[in-house]
Amino acid sequence: MTRFFAALQFLTIIAIPWRREIQADEVGRSAGYFPVVGLIIGLILVGLNWLLGILLPPMVVSALLIAFLAVISGAIHLDGFADTCDGLGGHKTAEDRWQVMRDSRAGAFGIVGIALLLLVKYVSLSSIPEVLLIMTLILMPVTGRWAMTYALFAYPYARDAGLGKAFKQGTTWPRFTLATVIAVVIAAAIAQLVGLAVLLFGWVVTLVTAAYLKRKFKGLTGDNYGAVNEMAEVSVLIFIIILAKFGLA
Repeated sequence: MTRFFAALQFLTIIAIPWRREIQADEVGRSAGYFPVVGLIIGLILVGLNWLLGILLPPMVVSALLIAFLAVISGAIHLDGFADTCDGLGGHKTAEDRWQVMRDSRAGAFGIVGIALLLLVKYVSLSSIPEVLLIMTLILMPVTGRWAMTYALFAYPYARDAGLGKAFKQGTTWPRFTLATVIAVVIAAAIAQLVGLAVLLFGWVVTLVTAAYLKRKFKGLTGDNYGAVNEMAEVSVLIFIIILAKFGLA
Protein backbone atom coordinates (compact mmCIF):
# COMPACT_ATOMS: atom_id res chain seq x y z
CA MET A 1 0.00 0.00 0.00
CA THR A 2 2.93 2.35 0.61
CA ARG A 3 3.84 2.24 -3.07
CA PHE A 4 0.26 2.90 -4.12
CA PHE A 5 0.08 5.99 -1.92
CA ALA A 6 3.43 7.14 -3.31
CA ALA A 7 1.96 6.90 -6.82
CA LEU A 8 -1.21 8.70 -5.73
CA GLN A 9 0.77 11.48 -4.07
CA PHE A 10 3.09 11.94 -7.05
CA LEU A 11 0.45 11.84 -9.79
CA THR A 12 -2.32 13.84 -8.09
CA ILE A 13 -2.97 16.64 -5.64
CA ILE A 14 -5.39 14.44 -3.68
CA ALA A 15 -4.88 15.18 0.00
CA ILE A 16 -3.45 12.25 1.96
CA PRO A 17 -3.52 12.70 5.77
CA TRP A 18 -0.05 11.20 6.17
CA ARG A 19 1.35 13.03 3.13
CA ARG A 20 5.13 13.22 3.21
CA GLU A 21 7.97 14.06 0.87
CA ILE A 22 8.58 11.11 -1.40
CA GLN A 23 11.92 10.27 -2.96
CA ALA A 24 12.42 9.85 -6.71
CA ASP A 25 13.26 6.16 -6.41
CA GLU A 26 9.98 5.60 -4.54
CA VAL A 27 8.10 6.94 -7.55
CA GLY A 28 9.81 4.39 -9.78
CA ARG A 29 8.95 1.59 -7.39
CA SER A 30 5.32 2.76 -7.37
CA ALA A 31 4.97 2.72 -11.18
CA GLY A 32 3.07 -0.56 -11.07
CA TYR A 33 0.16 1.32 -9.50
CA PHE A 34 0.01 4.19 -11.99
CA PRO A 35 -3.05 2.72 -13.78
CA VAL A 36 -4.86 2.44 -10.43
CA VAL A 37 -4.34 6.17 -9.94
CA GLY A 38 -5.68 6.64 -13.47
CA LEU A 39 -8.77 4.65 -12.49
CA ILE A 40 -9.34 6.85 -9.44
CA ILE A 41 -9.05 9.98 -11.58
CA GLY A 42 -11.42 8.46 -14.13
CA LEU A 43 -14.05 7.62 -11.52
CA ILE A 44 -13.88 11.19 -10.18
CA LEU A 45 -14.34 12.48 -13.74
CA VAL A 46 -17.41 10.25 -14.15
CA GLY A 47 -18.90 11.60 -10.92
CA LEU A 48 -18.19 15.19 -11.92
CA ASN A 49 -19.70 14.61 -15.34
CA TRP A 50 -22.91 13.36 -13.75
CA LEU A 51 -23.08 16.18 -11.22
CA LEU A 52 -22.19 19.00 -13.60
CA GLY A 53 -24.47 17.57 -16.28
CA ILE A 54 -27.45 18.29 -14.04
CA LEU A 55 -26.65 22.00 -14.05
CA LEU A 56 -24.72 22.82 -17.21
CA PRO A 57 -24.74 22.20 -20.99
CA PRO A 58 -22.53 19.35 -22.29
CA MET A 59 -19.93 21.64 -23.90
CA VAL A 60 -19.38 23.52 -20.66
CA VAL A 61 -19.12 20.23 -18.79
CA SER A 62 -16.46 19.02 -21.25
CA ALA A 63 -14.41 22.17 -20.69
CA LEU A 64 -14.62 21.80 -16.91
CA LEU A 65 -13.65 18.12 -17.08
CA ILE A 66 -10.55 18.93 -19.13
CA ALA A 67 -9.69 21.67 -16.65
CA PHE A 68 -10.18 19.31 -13.71
CA LEU A 69 -7.98 16.67 -15.34
CA ALA A 70 -5.18 19.23 -15.49
CA VAL A 71 -5.74 20.47 -11.95
CA ILE A 72 -5.95 17.09 -10.21
CA SER A 73 -2.57 16.11 -11.66
CA GLY A 74 -1.01 19.38 -10.56
CA ALA A 75 -0.53 20.08 -14.29
CA ILE A 76 2.75 18.12 -14.18
CA HIS A 77 1.99 16.27 -17.42
CA LEU A 78 0.96 19.45 -19.21
CA ASP A 79 4.14 21.10 -17.97
CA GLY A 80 6.18 18.21 -19.31
CA PHE A 81 4.37 18.42 -22.63
CA ALA A 82 5.05 22.17 -22.88
CA ASP A 83 8.74 21.72 -22.03
CA THR A 84 8.99 18.91 -24.56
CA CYS A 85 7.48 21.14 -27.27
CA ASP A 86 9.99 23.86 -26.41
CA GLY A 87 12.81 21.34 -26.60
CA LEU A 88 11.65 20.07 -29.99
CA GLY A 89 11.52 23.55 -31.52
CA GLY A 90 14.26 24.43 -33.98
CA HIS A 91 17.36 22.57 -35.16
CA LYS A 92 19.35 21.80 -32.04
CA THR A 93 21.53 19.08 -30.59
CA ALA A 94 20.06 16.80 -27.94
CA GLU A 95 22.16 18.56 -25.31
CA ASP A 96 20.77 21.94 -26.37
CA ARG A 97 17.24 20.53 -26.18
CA TRP A 98 17.88 19.37 -22.61
CA GLN A 99 19.03 22.86 -21.72
CA VAL A 100 15.89 24.42 -23.19
CA MET A 101 13.69 22.09 -21.15
CA ARG A 102 15.49 23.05 -17.94
CA ASP A 103 14.34 26.66 -18.40
CA SER A 104 11.37 27.27 -16.10
CA ARG A 105 9.96 29.85 -18.50
CA ALA A 106 7.49 28.68 -21.15
CA GLY A 107 8.59 29.33 -24.72
CA ALA A 108 6.51 29.96 -27.82
CA PHE A 109 6.54 26.30 -28.88
CA GLY A 110 5.36 25.21 -25.44
CA ILE A 111 2.53 27.75 -25.29
CA VAL A 112 1.30 26.87 -28.77
CA GLY A 113 1.60 23.17 -28.01
CA ILE A 114 -0.46 23.45 -24.83
CA ALA A 115 -3.12 25.55 -26.57
CA LEU A 116 -3.47 23.05 -29.41
CA LEU A 117 -3.44 20.07 -27.06
CA LEU A 118 -6.23 21.46 -24.87
CA LEU A 119 -8.22 22.47 -27.95
CA VAL A 120 -8.03 18.96 -29.38
CA LYS A 121 -8.92 17.44 -26.01
CA TYR A 122 -11.91 19.72 -25.59
CA VAL A 123 -13.30 19.26 -29.10
CA SER A 124 -12.73 15.49 -28.97
CA LEU A 125 -14.36 15.04 -25.56
CA SER A 126 -17.32 17.14 -26.70
CA SER A 127 -17.69 14.84 -29.71
CA ILE A 128 -17.86 11.59 -27.74
CA PRO A 129 -21.37 10.05 -27.86
CA GLU A 130 -23.02 10.16 -24.45
CA VAL A 131 -23.35 6.38 -24.33
CA LEU A 132 -19.55 6.06 -24.54
CA LEU A 133 -18.68 8.88 -22.17
CA ILE A 134 -18.24 6.86 -18.97
CA MET A 135 -15.96 4.41 -20.73
CA THR A 136 -13.95 7.28 -22.20
CA LEU A 137 -13.53 9.18 -18.95
CA ILE A 138 -12.09 6.07 -17.29
CA LEU A 139 -9.95 4.70 -20.12
CA MET A 140 -8.36 8.08 -20.90
CA PRO A 141 -6.46 8.55 -17.59
CA VAL A 142 -5.83 4.81 -17.17
CA THR A 143 -4.20 4.56 -20.60
CA GLY A 144 -2.19 7.74 -20.04
CA ARG A 145 -0.74 6.54 -16.73
CA TRP A 146 0.01 3.08 -18.10
CA ALA A 147 1.74 4.69 -21.09
CA MET A 148 4.11 6.50 -18.74
CA THR A 149 4.96 3.23 -17.01
CA TYR A 150 5.69 1.65 -20.39
CA ALA A 151 7.89 4.58 -21.44
CA LEU A 152 9.77 4.42 -18.13
CA PHE A 153 10.39 0.71 -18.54
CA ALA A 154 11.06 0.38 -22.25
CA TYR A 155 13.19 3.40 -23.17
CA PRO A 156 16.58 4.62 -21.92
CA TYR A 157 16.87 7.77 -19.87
CA ALA A 158 18.50 10.58 -21.83
CA ARG A 159 20.87 12.07 -19.28
CA ASP A 160 23.39 10.59 -16.89
CA ALA A 161 21.58 12.13 -13.93
CA GLY A 162 18.24 13.71 -13.18
CA LEU A 163 14.96 13.13 -11.41
CA GLY A 164 13.61 10.97 -14.21
CA LYS A 165 16.60 8.63 -14.02
CA ALA A 166 15.57 7.50 -10.55
CA PHE A 167 12.03 6.91 -11.90
CA LYS A 168 13.52 4.83 -14.70
CA GLN A 169 15.71 2.72 -12.44
CA GLY A 170 12.80 1.90 -10.15
CA THR A 171 10.51 0.73 -12.97
CA THR A 172 11.55 -2.90 -13.20
CA TRP A 173 10.03 -5.74 -15.21
CA PRO A 174 7.75 -6.96 -12.35
CA ARG A 175 6.41 -3.41 -11.79
CA PHE A 176 5.76 -2.90 -15.50
CA THR A 177 4.03 -6.29 -15.64
CA LEU A 178 1.84 -5.34 -12.67
CA ALA A 179 0.87 -2.05 -14.32
CA THR A 180 0.04 -3.83 -17.58
CA VAL A 181 -2.10 -6.48 -15.91
CA ILE A 182 -4.00 -3.81 -13.98
CA ALA A 183 -4.55 -1.70 -17.10
CA VAL A 184 -5.73 -4.72 -19.13
CA VAL A 185 -8.14 -5.82 -16.39
CA ILE A 186 -9.60 -2.32 -16.08
CA ALA A 187 -9.97 -1.94 -19.86
CA ALA A 188 -11.62 -5.35 -20.23
CA ALA A 189 -13.93 -4.77 -17.26
CA ILE A 190 -15.04 -1.36 -18.54
CA ALA A 191 -15.60 -2.17 -22.21
CA GLN A 192 -14.44 -5.73 -22.95
CA LEU A 193 -12.86 -5.99 -26.43
CA VAL A 194 -13.43 -2.31 -27.15
CA GLY A 195 -11.56 -1.37 -24.00
CA LEU A 196 -8.66 -3.64 -24.96
CA ALA A 197 -8.62 -2.15 -28.46
CA VAL A 198 -8.43 1.35 -26.97
CA LEU A 199 -5.54 0.33 -24.72
CA LEU A 200 -3.77 -1.29 -27.68
CA PHE A 201 -4.17 1.85 -29.78
CA GLY A 202 -2.81 3.93 -26.92
CA TRP A 203 0.21 1.63 -26.81
CA VAL A 204 0.83 2.08 -30.56
CA VAL A 205 0.67 5.87 -30.19
CA THR A 206 3.03 5.62 -27.22
CA LEU A 207 5.46 3.54 -29.28
CA VAL A 208 5.54 6.16 -32.03
CA THR A 209 5.73 9.10 -29.61
CA ALA A 210 8.46 7.59 -27.43
CA ALA A 211 10.53 6.47 -30.42
CA TYR A 212 10.39 9.97 -31.89
CA LEU A 213 11.33 11.61 -28.59
CA LYS A 214 14.14 9.12 -28.04
CA ARG A 215 15.64 10.09 -31.39
CA LYS A 216 15.39 13.80 -30.66
CA PHE A 217 16.64 13.69 -27.07
CA LYS A 218 18.93 10.60 -27.16
CA GLY A 219 16.55 8.92 -24.74
CA LEU A 220 13.61 10.12 -22.67
CA THR A 221 13.53 12.70 -19.88
CA GLY A 222 11.09 13.41 -17.07
CA ASP A 223 9.33 16.01 -19.22
CA ASN A 224 9.01 13.50 -22.03
CA TYR A 225 7.12 11.12 -19.74
CA GLY A 226 4.51 13.83 -19.21
CA ALA A 227 4.28 14.35 -22.97
CA VAL A 228 3.75 10.61 -23.45
CA ASN A 229 0.84 10.72 -21.00
CA GLU A 230 -0.79 13.61 -22.84
CA MET A 231 -0.41 11.98 -26.25
CA ALA A 232 -1.88 8.73 -24.94
CA GLU A 233 -4.88 10.54 -23.47
CA VAL A 234 -5.57 12.38 -26.73
CA SER A 235 -5.23 9.13 -28.67
CA VAL A 236 -7.94 7.53 -26.54
CA LEU A 237 -10.37 10.35 -27.29
CA ILE A 238 -9.70 10.29 -31.03
CA PHE A 239 -9.78 6.50 -31.31
CA ILE A 240 -13.12 6.22 -29.52
CA ILE A 241 -14.56 8.85 -31.88
CA ILE A 242 -13.35 6.75 -34.83
CA LEU A 243 -14.86 3.59 -33.36
CA ALA A 244 -18.17 5.35 -32.78
CA LYS A 245 -18.22 6.76 -36.32
CA PHE A 246 -17.99 3.27 -37.80
CA GLY A 247 -20.35 1.70 -35.25
CA LEU A 248 -17.62 -0.38 -33.62
CA ALA A 249 -18.14 0.88 -30.07
